[in-house]
Amino acid sequence: MPENKKFADKTSALPEHVAVIMDGNGRWATERGLKRSEGHKEGAKKVPVVANALFNAGVKTVSLYALSEENFSRPQDEITGILERIEEFIAAFPKLFKEGSVRLRFLGSVEKAGEPLCSVIGQAEKDTLFCSPFTLNILLGYGGRAEIIRAARLLSEKNEEFTAENFEKELYTSGLSDPDLIIRTGGEKRLSGFMPYQSTYSELYFCDTLFPDFGEEDISAALSDYSGRNRRFGKI
Repeated sequence: MPENKKFADKTSALPEHVAVIMDGNGRWATERGLKRSEGHKEGAKKVPVVANALFNAGVKTVSLYALSEENFSRPQDEITGILERIEEFIAAFPKLFKEGSVRLRFLGSVEKAGEPLCSVIGQAEKDTLFCSPFTLNILLGYGGRAEIIRAARLLSEKNEEFTAENFEKELYTSGLSDPDLIIRTGGEKRLSGFMPYQSTYSELYFCDTLFPDFGEEDISAALSDYSGRNRRFGKI
């Protein structure tokens, strides 16, 4: 992948893990007098654009919030459309990213997507298991509180000592670093249940741009803002 010269000399100021709460697809469509499904189609087109822009900048791990647990209570036709976009994305994955460079993972209650999508997801994760150096996580059926409760239950069932290290092994994000930077598009200024455990010291960046309009300039602005932050992690 080509090197992003703007950030080439700021490697130490770059986040290793960037998460994006992809908000605003429905509003983008409504503002244009379109069905919400059209907004999700446009948003889906931006997923590889955003991921590749972050990878090109030097970010190693990208996490995208696609569907929360609560989102599954939306009208069934909307959910079906989003799941169809995810299946299309998986099918196009080899053409969207440099071959062998990106591992694809799905985090959350993926079983809510039903069959046969779960099988498609499982195969995609298997096919990209040893791809490197980048990782793309898609959060599907994800709820932060549910994740914590699930991890605590699994740890209890194993009868293991309740330590932070053991607990984190039971999270969906086991093996991943915490997000250094969380970007939310669409103008809302909240995390909406996104990685409450992992985001303790994440830097937050909110922008008004609706996700279908979110692009490389917005990403550059977010990374530039991050590079000027002083991360102390509770220390002086």
